[in-house]
Amino acid sequence: MNRRDLVKSAGAGAAALAMGSIHALAQAGAADDATVFELRVYHCADGKLPDLMKRFREHTITIFNRFNMHSVAYWTPTDDPLKDRTLFYILRHPSREAATANWAAFNADPEWKQVRAASEAPGKIVNSVDSTFLKMTDFSPRIDRV
Repeated sequence: MNRRDLVKSAGAGAAALAMGSIHALAQAGAADDATVFELRVYHCADGKLPDLMKRFREHTITIFNRFNMHSVAYWTPTDDPLKDRTLFYILRHPSREAATANWAAFNADPEWKQVRAASEAPGKIVNSVDSTFLKMTDFSPRIDRV
């Protein structure tokens, strides 16, 4: 599935919420010229989305926080074909260079390696990951935080 189809199938509502959350952070002073947002899409193996969500809920976000990877929001699609097998989320990084360093540190982290290995012992959870870096536009409408 290409990105156009992916975004189309995710629906305008999810995209509007994502952009609104990013804009709210930027307007609140959380973003400056160097700040980048990373949209990540995880495509799960069949039946593995609950395992991925459990791993995020119990471990991944805590580890992200240690490496200056700020969670903006997380979504799951409500419609097929992505329903029950896809996780969308957005991270905020101080800069693109920081994002590269953040991911390198995260991937080298012993706790992350242990958590990943344990969660994937029964089988692979994620088939593929799409990552897109984003900058806030000056014309993006403001949507207040929920």
